[in-house]
Amino acid sequence: MPSTPFLLTLLAGLSTALGGIAAVLCRPTARGLCRSAGFAAGVMVAVSLADLAPAALAFYGGYLSPLQSGAAVAALLLCGCAVAALLGRLLPDDDALAARLAMRCPGAGAHRAAALRAAVGVTAALAAHNLPEGVLTLFAGVADPRLGVRTALAVALHNIPEGLAVAAPFYYAGRRRAQAVGMALLSGLAEPLGAVLAYGVLRTWFTPGFLNGTMLLAAGVMLWVSADVLLPQALAPDHRLAGSTGFAAGCLFMLLSIAALQ
Repeated sequence: MPSTPFLLTLLAGLSTALGGIAAVLCRPTARGLCRSAGFAAGVMVAVSLADLAPAALAFYGGYLSPLQSGAAVAALLLCGCAVAALLGRLLPDDDALAARLAMRCPGAGAHRAAALRAAVGVTAALAAHNLPEGVLTLFAGVADPRLGVRTALAVALHNIPEGLAVAAPFYYAGRRRAQAVGMALLSGLAEPLGAVLAYGVLRTWFTPGFLNGTMLLAAGVMLWVSADVLLPQALAPDHRLAGSTGFAAGCLFMLLSIAALQ
């Protein structure tokens, strides 16, 4: 495997730890958690609808009519939503999570159980997104070193707020800094894992069509997690303004970073 492109992919994935460190240093309160949930939802909605979906539409547009390419993108997004909904059913409900948390952390209640559920959902969604993203970063570096650096920088900037979105609810739920940062790092390590799988094991599978389809499935997962888990938590009646502000900030941050790195 080419060492420099892989190193760029690894560094881009590790940048999620920076967001995780920022999250635990801020020590989120209940209000901060709503703001963080809104921010995470804004990040994932913007990435899905302003970056991944348009790129896939452009790709499929080269082979299909506009209506057919739109239908293909919509179908893959819906499949991703369905996968996320099915996986969500495997998680324990908030009462069961609260009971487990109470055993480890006396005084933990329903709010912290909801935060743990959100943290698990966000981590899974972002790991699913980062896996094919790592493949794209590696292949960009192999094709053109300057393009690889630019792609790695773009991915790293995306990953910092993603790491924050993972670590903040984990820290709020368990009050464990190392665990929160570790989970943020784990979500980012899906990128070099994707690169290793692409280059050494599944290279023949990673065609442009397969990668675009995988990205859309991940986008569907992120949309479902945003709508089903994060936004209800962000818009809790006691801290609705904080959640709405976080959602707007997440959208704006990602839109600006996408535009700046085109």
